[in-house]
Amino acid sequence: MTFVVFPAGPMDDEDLARVHVTTWRETYRGLLPDAFLKSMSETVHARRFRRTLIRRDSPEVVLAAADPGGLIGYAQAMPSRHARPGEAEIATLYVLRARQRMGVGEALLRAGARAMAARGATSLVISVLRDNLPARNFYEHLGGRADAPRPEPGPGGVLYEVAYRWPDITALI
Repeated sequence: MTFVVFPAGPMDDEDLARVHVTTWRETYRGLLPDAFLKSMSETVHARRFRRTLIRRDSPEVVLAAADPGGLIGYAQAMPSRHARPGEAEIATLYVLRARQRMGVGEALLRAGARAMAARGATSLVISVLRDNLPARNFYEHLGGRADAPRPEPGPGGVLYEVAYRWPDITALI
């Protein structure tokens, strides 16, 4: 199965929302409260994506991956939320479970790194739930260096996240 990665546009909002809600329910079952996952709304997320995608001055880059059946994953890259000089962040990276282990996540991560390097970023970070072992293994396989877990507020209480860093963004390009 082949796929393409491309910059998402406003007309991709509903597909991005579908992938977002589906992947959260697939990925976080047992890690986040079931009631929270059930309450997620594709309509609400579609509105959020649309607002981001229609902004001409948005610091975010939203990349989508699609195969002949439609959208299968996406990533959002942006300047670091911690405002570290030269640091970019992959704020989200999700691939439908049925399309994982086919190179889609790696292609999205690398495309996000390229997009942010083109905007001047020199390093990259992505955070993941401490207990999301498949994602952690994925980032470690790609050379990410893990920080110590840190507590973050989340659905159902405190969650622990681990930041993976690439001090030299070109390692992903």
